[in-house]
Amino acid sequence: MAKDRGKTNAARLLDERGITYELVRYEPDLDDLSAERASEDTGIPPERMYKTLVVRGDRTGIIEACIPAGRELDLKALAAASGNKSVSLVPVKELTPLTGYVRGGCSPIAGKKEYPVFICQDAAKHEKISINAGARGVLFLISLEDLVTVTGATLADIAK
Repeated sequence: MAKDRGKTNAARLLDERGITYELVRYEPDLDDLSAERASEDTGIPPERMYKTLVVRGDRTGIIEACIPAGRELDLKALAAASGNKSVSLVPVKELTPLTGYVRGGCSPIAGKKEYPVFICQDAAKHEKISINAGARGVLFLISLEDLVTVTGATLADIAK
């Protein structure tokens, strides 16, 4: 069977697991890879556009946090939710070796290794949210329930 080159590894994993999603493609601005810009370019409201941040906990090691565009990660809240005393964002140069993804294309799905995922609990307010599909300019629209199923994520109050 030929490999579908139009799909990311994350999309292939969702397909394998029978999870429903919609792919949204847009032309990324390499000078502005923010979730806020992706929201503007796609018309997906910022409160439904989730960015994935890779964080290192002092006790647990690497974890991933998904928060809405326009909001900041609350490091203290994430530390408490994840059982750490403190957490810090990993340097950009470590992103690809840790996840297999590049900045602006990081997904909590189908990375190089599975890490604990924490999603801002505000996602529960929406029927579907948008999350990166594993490449710059490619997003999923997916239900929170399905995202939690595939990632094993925990919902927590981690954005300010």
